[in-house]
Amino acid sequence: MPDIETRSDLETLMTRFYSKALADELIGFFFTEVAPLNMETHMPLIVDFWETIVFGKAAYKGNVLQVHQHIHQLSAFREEHFARWVSLFQQTVNELFDGNHAELVKQRAESIATVMKIKLLHGGIGRMN
Repeated sequence: MPDIETRSDLETLMTRFYSKALADELIGFFFTEVAPLNMETHMPLIVDFWETIVFGKAAYKGNVLQVHQHIHQLSAFREEHFARWVSLFQQTVNELFDGNHAELVKQRAESIATVMKIKLLHGGIGRMN
């Protein structure tokens, strides 16, 4: 299998991942009901985000945590939501790609989910619950 080498590869990955995520019985409602995604406008942003991470291109200018804080206020995330997101994401990468960039994407997805979980569910790193 090829590695992730281009923006087009990232588009393929995200298209496949979101087709799964939107239909998923555990997390799909976040994308379809809580904060309904317009995939036509969302896809270029999410690909920009991953292009920044994978290729070091300063394409993404947003604040991912802020976006997810808003969604969390509308409908609280739970531990199992993060676990499912990571599982679906990594499964999708494994179906399509293999190589250094594919591994980087999987590692970063898990790291991002962990940081969001700490900040959203546990009030940040410095706060004791």
